[in-house]
Amino acid sequence: MHIAPHDNQNKPIVDVDHPLVPLNYFNIVKLTRGEVFDYAVPGYETCVVPATGTVDLDVDGAGFSALGNRGEDVWDGEPEGVYVPVGANVRMTCTSDNAEVFVAGAKYDRVLEPFDVRSPQIDLVQYGSDDTKTHRKIKHILGAEHHDKVGRLLVSELFTVGAGGWSGFPSHKHDTDRLPEETRHDETYNFRFKPNYGSGMQMLQRVDNEPGDAYHVVNGSTMLIDKGYHPCAVLPGYEMYYFTILGGESQRSLKQYFQPTHEEQLHTIPGIMDMVAKFK
Repeated sequence: MHIAPHDNQNKPIVDVDHPLVPLNYFNIVKLTRGEVFDYAVPGYETCVVPATGTVDLDVDGAGFSALGNRGEDVWDGEPEGVYVPVGANVRMTCTSDNAEVFVAGAKYDRVLEPFDVRSPQIDLVQYGSDDTKTHRKIKHILGAEHHDKVGRLLVSELFTVGAGGWSGFPSHKHDTDRLPEETRHDETYNFRFKPNYGSGMQMLQRVDNEPGDAYHVVNGSTMLIDKGYHPCAVLPGYEMYYFTILGGESQRSLKQYFQPTHEEQLHTIPGIMDMVAKFK
């Protein structure tokens, strides 16, 4: 499902128990200097990630100051995040001229401890190649190294390297719990392009070798991935970014199932197995 860019007025774009991706939660909060935003999401753990700007956070009395260091856009600096336990009361205060803040969430039933992830702690993986049109960089904010501190939530930022190309290929899915082959993880994306008038395409193929759907994604588009194989592409001449939220049904580790038709491509893309390992 494609949700076109719009002014969500700081209200969830993907609210709790969404009919397509009930394991996910997503909000975009826009503030100006001194403005305050309060939230709590019962039944969901969340992660606060400034896309741009800087905020101070209070999470049930625990303070995390000066979160976020990016200026003009998501290419202008490294990401930072704060993990927020299930149902915690959060107060977000903008300390820069403006701030745009992503709030990512996953359904979970236990209360853990809050913590922050600063730029030097971001887990980076880069794979693919210009020759295979699959060159991309992933910055894990809540990645594999946080398994003992997070319940079901995985949060990452994905960048195409260079202008044009594919991401999420070879095509894969993760819509069914059937270990050891696959786990169910609902997934939500928010896209950005550089320059911001760039655009791309999100494919969603429900069944191997049967026609699927394609969506034109633009700067600010949100995609809900409930089931099916889901590669995406950016037009030549543009860079693409997408904020990625994964929420597991039965476990946090993601087990992707690669589309049988294209599985042999795993052997043609440099470093792809390192990428797979970082989501586990």
